[in-house]
Amino acid sequence: MSPKACILALGFLALSAPALAQDYQHGSLTISQPWSRPTPPGTPVGVGYMAISNQGQVPVTLVAGQTPAAARVSIHETTMQDGVMKMRPLKEGLTVPAGETVTLKPHSYHLMLEQLEQRLKEGDEVPLSLTFDGMDPIEVKLQVQQR
Repeated sequence: MSPKACILALGFLALSAPALAQDYQHGSLTISQPWSRPTPPGTPVGVGYMAISNQGQVPVTLVAGQTPAAARVSIHETTMQDGVMKMRPLKEGLTVPAGETVTLKPHSYHLMLEQLEQRLKEGDEVPLSLTFDGMDPIEVKLQVQQR
């Protein structure tokens, strides 16, 4: 293999390895790229983002989350109404239709990590347990990073 081909192959591996390390499979679900943002000192809340893919034949509903990093995890949606951004909790959970992917991202669906034990710093990994209705919890790690 030529030196140029080796460099390209190593570059590809370096780019693809983190993505593979951040995917979690649980039955018909795949949780991809779970991440959070660093929080400024004194900020009591953090966020959780990810893509949830449902390859199953029936919808699944994310009903809860739990982490030792925060007193509570809640599921929220941010929407724009009459030029004003509004955030509301999804008390019934977040449904992922069969065969579809729902993405938790800024200004959309997201998890709120409330009453943080300490600030989230870039490079941290935050353990997070996700509970879907009728399923055992799935354990993931939020990668704290700037995006």
